Amino acid sequence: MTEDHYFSAEPASAAERRSLTVELAGAVREVDVASGIFSPGRLDPGTAVLLREVALPDKPGTYLDLGCGWGPIALSLGLAQPTADVWALDVNERALDLMRGNAARLGTDRVRSVRAEEVPVEVRFDEIWSNPPIRVGKQVLHDLLRAWLPRLSPTGVAHLVVQKNLGSDSLQTWIGTELSAEVEGGLRVEREANRKGFRVLRVMRTEA
Repeated sequence: MTEDHYFSAEPASAAERRSLTVELAGAVREVDVASGIFSPGRLDPGTAVLLREVALPDKPGTYLDLGCGWGPIALSLGLAQPTADVWALDVNERALDLMRGNAARLGTDRVRSVRAEEVPVEVRFDEIWSNPPIRVGKQVLHDLLRAWLPRLSPTGVAHLVVQKNLGSDSLQTWIGTELSAEVEGGLRVEREANRKGFRVLRVMRTEA
């Protein structure tokens, strides 16, 4: 029997699509979810902490939801700033399909649901939001952040939520030392919030 993971590109299990009622961007919304994706039955606790502890953008810009799943972060960004360009990125095709449907359902027309190779190389992000896929393993996680954090704009900021007992402190150290040394101008990282066993890390360019 094939075991699906939320980071599977093509889940083998039946989709079992259903509706979920959830609060996003200050209002109750109805979205579609399905099995074979990340947190299919609820708003993940880490994502809930991230959306509760970090203020949504107060002006339009270019934003990235790294590992979007069915879309709570990208949808919140799009609802908060309808004229912003929001890129919702995932490897899971079922998640991307749900993301597209939920964006259309909620009228967030500028949310794009894409795979990594579909994001033009010249795009830079004013904000990156992520509940990163810790369970893919340290090397894959590091490669993922190595690919996307350097694409912050000069004054951009990233918000990452990581469970404390799954390595938030070691990830903070790695970003601030090893990854920072690889990025032109460097990166600085600080703890933005600490709630319910989760850390929210804020990452910026050193010169910002």
